[in-house]
Amino acid sequence: MPDPERLVHIVDDVPELADGSGVPMVMVLDGFLDAGNAAAHAAQHLVERSGGGRVVATFEVDEFHDYRARRPAMSFVRDHYEQYDAPRLVVRLLADAGDTPYLLLHGPEPDNRWEAFALAVRRVVEHLGVSHVVSMGAVPMAVPHTRPIAVTHHANSPELLSGESPWRGELQIPSSAQALLELRLGEWGHGAMGFVAHIPHYLAQLDYPQASVELLEHVERAARLTIDLTELRELAHTRGVEVDSYLSNNPEVAEIVQALEQQYDSFALAEQEGNSLLAPDEPLPTGEEIGQQFEQFLAGLDSPDGEV
Repeated sequence: MPDPERLVHIVDDVPELADGSGVPMVMVLDGFLDAGNAAAHAAQHLVERSGGGRVVATFEVDEFHDYRARRPAMSFVRDHYEQYDAPRLVVRLLADAGDTPYLLLHGPEPDNRWEAFALAVRRVVEHLGVSHVVSMGAVPMAVPHTRPIAVTHHANSPELLSGESPWRGELQIPSSAQALLELRLGEWGHGAMGFVAHIPHYLAQLDYPQASVELLEHVERAARLTIDLTELRELAHTRGVEVDSYLSNNPEVAEIVQALEQQYDSFALAEQEGNSLLAPDEPLPTGEEIGQQFEQFLAGLDSPDGEV
């Protein structure tokens, strides 16, 4: 049995949590469950809005990180190594726009020892008096960017669910450390819930701040926080203008997106009528087909001059 005290170091003196009323803990683990970098940018926004906050718990990253699979960046200056960007998995004490305290667990998703990580998080939850955990994630889906961003709600207790699930029956999906943690926390009597944004798969490799805004709006309600989203909304607007501009100048790509819109609307209509979510016999462009069309677009946005 792993020793959670060895895997995480927790600050004992946290006056903001001394009243024992319990605070929510937002969780974002970078890597697998983050299409469009939506969750990672949402977490970064929370940290920046709080001026960095205060680190109140630090995990032993060496116990969880596969350095050969995800090599940290390093700086080489002329003839020597100068800076090493070491991965950090920490819990920060932050405050929202109304100075309400909350916690943020963020960093790279553990590559191994998930059960040990879950036990270490349990120790954080119980030591710091966490009321419930709220996670954020994002997955690529065959959806158009011109429709509202759909979000899957999930929780380890029915009373924590804040929305109706669009899914029916059982789905077999790849697991994640966040998903396992939600499951284990429920077994240990701790509430955990989360939100997964559906990202257009042709934009999944591009920063997609629209989804970051959507996720944080859900977190606001679930954790009873007030978050200033002005800057993120401006970034989302700018990215939307860039995508629309590209489509207006590339009608062949616009036609593919229109096909996705028709497919999406067919799904929505079928659900409203209580029918199967399977759409009529209309071909759906594959991720590869759309990805090929958008390859030049993504390269243009990532280039220094922004030319396509």
